[in-house]
Amino acid sequence: MTTSPDASVATRPCAVDPNASRPGGGSDFAVLSRRMTEAGLLKRRPGYYTVRLGLVAGLFAAGWGAFAVLGDTWWQLAVAAFLALVFGQVALVAHDLAHGQVFRRRRHSEIGGRLFGNLGVGMSYGWWMNKHTRHHAHPNHEELDPDVAPDILVWSADQARASKGVARIIGGHQALLFFPLLTLEGFNLHVASLRALRSPAMKKRFLEGVLLLLHIAAVVSAVFLVLSPGKAVAFLAVNQCLFGVYLGCTFAPNHKGMPTLTGEQRLDFLRRQVLTSRNVRGGRLTDVMLGGLNYQIEHHLFPSMPTVHLRRARVIVRRYCAEIGVPYHETGLVRSYREALTHLHRVGEPIRQRRRG
Repeated sequence: MTTSPDASVATRPCAVDPNASRPGGGSDFAVLSRRMTEAGLLKRRPGYYTVRLGLVAGLFAAGWGAFAVLGDTWWQLAVAAFLALVFGQVALVAHDLAHGQVFRRRRHSEIGGRLFGNLGVGMSYGWWMNKHTRHHAHPNHEELDPDVAPDILVWSADQARASKGVARIIGGHQALLFFPLLTLEGFNLHVASLRALRSPAMKKRFLEGVLLLLHIAAVVSAVFLVLSPGKAVAFLAVNQCLFGVYLGCTFAPNHKGMPTLTGEQRLDFLRRQVLTSRNVRGGRLTDVMLGGLNYQIEHHLFPSMPTVHLRRARVIVRRYCAEIGVPYHETGLVRSYREALTHLHRVGEPIRQRRRG
């Protein structure tokens, strides 16, 4: 295992052997897990999720209700922007459902995930689960984490040197293009979801496909039936572009610009999750807007922990990391984007050098 030197946040050596046992037996993570259990933070919160899911569903209905009432007017672009934020919240709920934070039974989580994901925002629950599960198992691993695969962007200097196609064309200026590219992420989610239906490995492909097509048909039909063609196109563009930017701004601070891993060797579970993740400081508004993903370290350590418990878990995890000498990185929201963009610019240098040469 090697840690990429391209990360904008360097890690200092751990104070203890990563494979050493803690007093009383068990790994470092086992000790931390016991502390979480004793604090009651791994218990489910049905009341919290009943309120949260109800509020998100209510906002979703209110947005489309306002759309129906306003009719054929350019004020609908404000509704499109509002629904983009609501779609982001729906996607965050689907994320919690996928991690088993809401229901004990997997079947109930899958039903909820497909309703909120496929039908609600047109994002395949099965495709996203496959991708996100691999990310959680190997965060920021250049060969194993699909979120740092050199597709359009490159995440390390080695990827930049080996880049081809679109990544090679835009990689030298990817920091400047990052936010503009996010405007396409909403459309990309729909395309990737539909393409995933061709895979035999996809479970319940027929159901997933039906729900995806229902979402697309319902949204497109409603928009073009109520609005003139020009307004309809503008509505969809504003809605999907802002939806993509919102989702990207939610996920970008979590790992981008943190150390990337390569090779066959692995860090132990606790260090693998902590060293590659970044927390974002903020108040309750930050918690709501980022869906609790601002506590990315705690979420990666305990994916099934209810979002509402992550703020309290942060105190325990941060104290424990200091105790065992594991770096714990936390910063403000604006600085988190700055670190990510600085990293993207730095790793694009080999492409810029190749062009200058």
